[in-house]
Amino acid sequence: MWRYRELLPVRNEANVVTLGEGMTPVLQVRRRVASALGFHGGRLAIKDEGKNPTGSFKARGMAAAISKAKELGITEIALPSAGNAGSAAASYAAAAGMNAHIAVPRDVPPVNLVEMRMSGADVLLVDGLIDEAGRVLHERAAMAGWFELNTLKEPYRQEGKKTLGFELAEQGGWGDDCLPDVIVFPTGGGTGIVGMWKAFAELGELGWIGRKRPKMVVVQSTGCAPLVRAFEQGADHAEPWKDAATIAAGIRVPSAIGDYLVLKAMRESRGIAIAVTDDEIRAAQIEMARETGIYTCPEGAASWAALRSLRRSGFLGGEEDVVLFSTGAGVKYEPPL
Repeated sequence: MWRYRELLPVRNEANVVTLGEGMTPVLQVRRRVASALGFHGGRLAIKDEGKNPTGSFKARGMAAAISKAKELGITEIALPSAGNAGSAAASYAAAAGMNAHIAVPRDVPPVNLVEMRMSGADVLLVDGLIDEAGRVLHERAAMAGWFELNTLKEPYRQEGKKTLGFELAEQGGWGDDCLPDVIVFPTGGGTGIVGMWKAFAELGELGWIGRKRPKMVVVQSTGCAPLVRAFEQGADHAEPWKDAATIAAGIRVPSAIGDYLVLKAMRESRGIAIAVTDDEIRAAQIEMARETGIYTCPEGAASWAALRSLRRSGFLGGEEDVVLFSTGAGVKYEPPL
């Protein structure tokens, strides 16, 4: 992703901390499979973020945040995580020679826990979800003087995530028609949506893309859908979701600090928010693997599961060019079979 370093916040290239993140493939779904999902004239593609270091798109945000932290002389970082962000933070902190302190729910996916500990992070298991992990860690960070990398509480993680948008434009050939008609993205904290929307604005100012912008579709679980509820109610902020529960750990975020930014991007793009069930997510994981060869994480499967509902509702007419995001590798989670 550092091919775009002039548009990223690290001033001195010597401070870049990289494990080879970015420029993940955009893979076209076979016509027969796309037609079965209702795409009779349009194209369906998957951007496979599982190819990133630590197996998820979280590598982008942490590469940018840790690099900038290094440039600012920070040596100890801390954050709460639902899993993949913690894995990425631990790995990039290790690469930078920093100490990482990470609080996670006690039921965090086991592979994430192994990754964090293997990279030498100080891991705190918390009874509760990511919001409780954030509360506990904030208290400790304030006492110890650790720098907090919580989602959208610092500005640099979204700078890494905006490279998702840069890549879509480059992979589409730049110019007036390089972006898809619709982007379908599983959303918890929201930095993916916020980052891409920022990227399109920057590229537009540079004249590298035209006026066309994709419709941004936020996908959540019915067990934790604060952004969906806020969107449907016409609200500018999402009230916290009580008793959040879903197999998709990455989108089990009861309260997103950047809720208003995500809702703004959806509305400006004429997008929508949709929720799918855990049963639909499990079925989508299996179907996606067998029809495309991509064993995605539950969050990525949620995006696949949303396609039929988007088609049935009429939001998608079947003629659009759609890119959905597989935000991580499925092997990091409990198998759906």
